Amino acid sequence: MTLQQVGEEQWVERFPGLSRLDPETKKLLLDRSAVLDVPGGTVIFGPGNSPENMLFLLDGTVRVQQVSDTGHEIVLYRIQAGQSCVLTTACLLAYEDYSAEGIAETDVRAAAVPRAVFDDLVARSEPFRSFVFAAFSRRITDLFRMIDEVAFQRLDVRLADKLVTLSNGSDTIAITHQKLSVELGTAREVISRQLQEFQRRGWIEQSRGKVTLTDRAKLEKLATHGS
Repeated sequence: MTLQQVGEEQWVERFPGLSRLDPETKKLLLDRSAVLDVPGGTVIFGPGNSPENMLFLLDGTVRVQQVSDTGHEIVLYRIQAGQSCVLTTACLLAYEDYSAEGIAETDVRAAAVPRAVFDDLVARSEPFRSFVFAAFSRRITDLFRMIDEVAFQRLDVRLADKLVTLSNGSDTIAITHQKLSVELGTAREVISRQLQEFQRRGWIEQSRGKVTLTDRAKLEKLATHGS
């Protein structure tokens, strides 16, 4: 992980909420921030660590996941370019350590705003405070939706939806059963059985580390209508 000064780069303009800040506040963010360049696969934060910066993602994707004491994993959400991390926000506001880990899925570039600057702006800048809490509330809503899916929705429906989403328009997904189990918060064996059922129906084909969608329409129908 490398750190460099932002200089004249106007990264605040890439975030609609920040682009509406007054010039003085924008200048403060630019002058006091730095840019992190993080290689893909790097653990950016983890349980027991205390956040020292508020991160605003400029490029790449960060996966935030929870790991239980027994090693069970579940993906909570992903941070895309133009977004901030709600867990970091929560930890900064509450002065708490992280309870989950953030992993760079790709090479990542992010603007880092020091805790002292974050605290100062939350206290005195209503537009900055509104930006922070709007992003926070949107992500909390997403998390509640994810909890509802894990607790109440059928696994076959969730798996069909995840396959369609991860395919991103392609017919082939480079993913293992283990990674799918982490995405959906269940055991690998459960995922394997359900994928075998999808293959029996002729909806997918499987090979090592790869799933090919052979009947996207059926998967989309199951994901949307549950049948």
